[in-house]
Amino acid sequence: MAAQSTIGILGAGEIGQAIADKAVRHGHEVLIGNSRGPETLKAVVEQLGPKAHAVAAEEAAQPELVFLAVPFFAVPDLTSLTDWSGKIVVDTTNQFAAANPWRGRYDVGDLTGSEWVTQRLPGARIVKAFNSLFAAFIAADPQHEEGRQVVFYAGDDADAKTAVAGLLGEFGFAALDLGGLREGGRLMQLDGALSAKHLLLQDVG
Repeated sequence: MAAQSTIGILGAGEIGQAIADKAVRHGHEVLIGNSRGPETLKAVVEQLGPKAHAVAAEEAAQPELVFLAVPFFAVPDLTSLTDWSGKIVVDTTNQFAAANPWRGRYDVGDLTGSEWVTQRLPGARIVKAFNSLFAAFIAADPQHEEGRQVVFYAGDDADAKTAVAGLLGEFGFAALDLGGLREGGRLMQLDGALSAKHLLLQDVG
């Protein structure tokens, strides 16, 4: 992605703020919005710095790349925010049925969580990423003496995946492609083999 691109972030919890921090540190303008309105995000954007802007959710949904960091059960509320056609949406959600505390599992039948999200954001090019990491690992420096923090990602659109992988690499993460939303998403979701796996990739050479 271009160094001066604008990134939208829907959701201003720990994950949304951690991603926003990575983005502004690497020269991106960030539009961050939530369901409660921009006035509730003044302290957040002050901490993030001048490249972060508190906006209405509708405005945060306008950039060509948007991070989805809202509770899973809130995704249907986003359907009418914008025309999602062609947008790259990075889905960081997990299928919790309730928040504070996070508990239960939202029933989506035979679908993976990101397949379900895709149905609710028609036309969006969904890439699953960051959901298998605890927020503290996203917020921390991904570069360690032992290697780089791994971020798994999956999606059905090759160009969208390339763009997201490039951004993850720019942030300093080691991006590992798990394939499509069906097979890769199942590995990454709450009951998946890679859920909450915090791995490091040692660079060779």
